[in-house]
Amino acid sequence: MTTGKKLFRRLFLAFVGFTLLVLFLVLLIFLILRPTKPHFLLLDATVFAFNSTPTTSNLLTTTLQVTLSSRNPNARIGIYYDKLDIYASYRSQQITLPTLLPYAYQGHKDVIVWSPFLYGNAVPVAPYVAAALGQDELAGTVLVNVKVNGRVRWKVGTFVSGRYRLYVNCPAYIAFGSRNSGVPAGAGIKFQLAQSCHVDV
Repeated sequence: MTTGKKLFRRLFLAFVGFTLLVLFLVLLIFLILRPTKPHFLLLDATVFAFNSTPTTSNLLTTTLQVTLSSRNPNARIGIYYDKLDIYASYRSQQITLPTLLPYAYQGHKDVIVWSPFLYGNAVPVAPYVAAALGQDELAGTVLVNVKVNGRVRWKVGTFVSGRYRLYVNCPAYIAFGSRNSGVPAGAGIKFQLAQSCHVDV
């Protein structure tokens, strides 16, 4: 092996070793800091439409605007929200189309607030779902779950992790009839909720 090849090999091995050392140190710091998952809060929900058709067709039309906040509890770790879809479900069945939330970076201890509209026009639902909705409306309270699915990345210094799946589930109790505690908001009824959400990463 010539002197030039030996020198190239040594330089290449030194570069690889240095790169692996840097990656190891970044990973070690990342593990020591132990990122904490973000805290989500459903602040309010405004109901513009929540109507079911006669039981023969089992169709549900829903129009909501929700206000959702996310807080990064980490003092040294930032969070990238790469792709977040938000939608509403009732009795484990999705009743609105997913709405894409804007891409965002969340710094240390920062709070982000979103206020998307959720639409579902004449969405077919299972017969038992339509029957349960009628019963819940008669009882005066309907539980709608606002859900977020997406991907997040963690940022420590200049290091950015791979993507992790994010699942958020926010219960929203909507009152009807004599139990209605909402206030008029244009063409809708606004409910103040301040409801904590369950978060999995």
